[in-house]
Formats: sequence, C-alpha cells, structure tokens
Amino acid sequence: MTKTRLSLAFPDGHPGGDFLVIGARGGDDLSPLEPARTRIRQGNFPDHRALSDRGYAVAPEVEGRFDAALVVLPRAKAEGRARIAESAARLQPGAALWVDGQKTDGIDSMLRDMRALASVDEVHSKAHGKIFRVTVPSGEWLPADWTARKHEVAPGFVTRPGVFSADGIDPGSAMLADALPDRMPTRVVDLGAGWGWLSAQALARPGIETIHLVEAEHAALESARDNIRDPRAQFHWADAREFTLREPVNGVIMNPPFHDGRTAEPRIGGEFIAAAARLLTGAGRLWMVANRHLPYETVLAQHFAQVHEVRGDTRFKVIEATGAGRGAARKGRR
Repeated sequence: MTKTRLSLAFPDGHPGGDFLVIGARGGDDLSPLEPARTRIRQGNFPDHRALSDRGYAVAPEVEGRFDAALVVLPRAKAEGRARIAESAARLQPGAALWVDGQKTDGIDSMLRDMRALASVDEVHSKAHGKIFRVTVPSGEWLPADWTARKHEVAPGFVTRPGVFSADGIDPGSAMLADALPDRMPTRVVDLGAGWGWLSAQALARPGIETIHLVEAEHAALESARDNIRDPRAQFHWADAREFTLREPVNGVIMNPPFHDGRTAEPRIGGEFIAAAARLLTGAGRLWMVANRHLPYETVLAQHFAQVHEVRGDTRFKVIEATGAGRGAARKGRR
C-alpha cells in the first residue's frame, strides 16, 4: 500500500466511525487514518509490533462490528478472499469496504470478481496498484468458499489460508525430517515452525523432552496447535530471529524463509542461523534445510565450528552444524 493511494481514497482524512484494517504491513503509511478510531488485524509478529509501536490498536484476531473497512491484498488468492469475507461479516449493509493491492498481488482480478458481486466505485490507480470501494450488499453476497476454513493437507494436519506451504508438505522440510537422527536431543527449538509438520516428525523420534515451536505467522501457529497435541510442545508467537530462552537448548531444527513478500532476502536465513547459534549449547546441533543456491555456508561458518552437508539434491541441501559460538565471528574478536 502507498500513502498516495490511501490519500486518494480518503482526501479529507479519516472517513469517520470505527474503521477496520486487515493486512496492513508494518511500514505502510496509514496517515489518513486516526489511530484512536482504527483497529488493525495483523497476524505477522514483526508487522504487528511495528504497527503497535506507531500507536495503532493491533491484534491477530478481531471481534465486533465496524463502520467501514480496508483490506490489503496478500499474495495468496485464498487468503485475500478470506480477508474480504471477514471484513464484510463485520460491516452493515451499505457500508464501505475498501480493497487495496498491487497488480502483482492480483488487484485487477479481485476488482473483476467484486464487480460481479457488488456495487464498486471510487477506483483509484497509482504506483502499480489500485484501491477501490465496494458497497456491502445485504444478504449472503459472497461465495461460501471465500470464508477462511481449515484445510486438511495430510492425515491429521490442517492449514489455514495464506500460511507457508498451505497446500501440502514442503519438500525441503520432508528432506530435513528424513535426515534427522534416530534419537533427538532432549531440548529442541523449531525456528519458523509453520503449521507444525516438522516438529511432529521430530516428536515421533525418541529423546525429546521439550520442543519449542517458534512462528511469526499467527495463523500458522494456530494450525500447529491444532496439529500437535503433545504436552512436550510449547508454542511461541514470536520473531524467530529474536527468540530467546532462559536456558540454552541442545537441538535446533529449521527451514528458514528467504523471501519478504515477493522480494528475495537471503539475509533472513542468515539471521535465523545467528539466532540458532545463540539458543544452542556449545555441544548442541543445528539441522537446517535450504534451497541449493542460497549461500548460507559463510554465515554458518561465522557462528559454528563444524558445518557439514548431510543430505541434498539439485534443489535442496540439509546442513548439520555444531560448536555454536565457536565460529569465525568469535575467533575474529580475540
């Protein structure tokens, strides 16, 4: 979203009444909206924190009714539809539902869909995107399958719209699970745990007394809670790059992300590696999977004494690292 498009929609500032925003990112310019009269639903932990720091009332889930709403389209089509259905359910007939998005996130397709379902006006184009207003009709006007629902992707495992690998088990995670040792360490952290499949595979092996599932996406973590009922599992809605525990652990597993939206950001994986090193004892082990082309070995060598590829193919590599805190970064400080 850009300030330009929002200012085109609201040239006189806040449109009045209690306003709901679903999907605004931490860096979005929401200056036309008054924080005291705006509620934001944002389930991504870093974005949630950034918006809260700016004075907005933010929550991963919202209740109640509103006078108007704005939906910011995500990349995933199913999640975008679910956001519109959620917003519409919290508005009265005749209320304004605004939809904003980039062309690359499907705003043109969504505009066509909405024109076939309701009255649409106030279409503004700017900065490779659009914002438009929908007047909410009375009755059941949206297709029933737009409402967010849990989706079973494997026996005993459900996901929600918009989470990573929502349609099935990620092949990289599958390779990592297959490479885990027959007996796991006693205290394990799953950084970026997603909907819990990898943690479930680790828990199926003997050894674990406690596993911490750390996930920034609230919807993914809620899916993980559905999928793992094991009392050894502890769930943390947090930024994995900053996650800490009082006591170190002796195992970390992870399939770190390397995109921020549509932008490739390999540094995110590097920050996951640094976080893993901080969490581990010197004798602990890190097991991670990454796309073959990502140059993580240099970062791993900065934080770990021993780094070995233990499995891989042309697409992925599984790496085991030990000696946390005894890598090149520590040697350089001597």
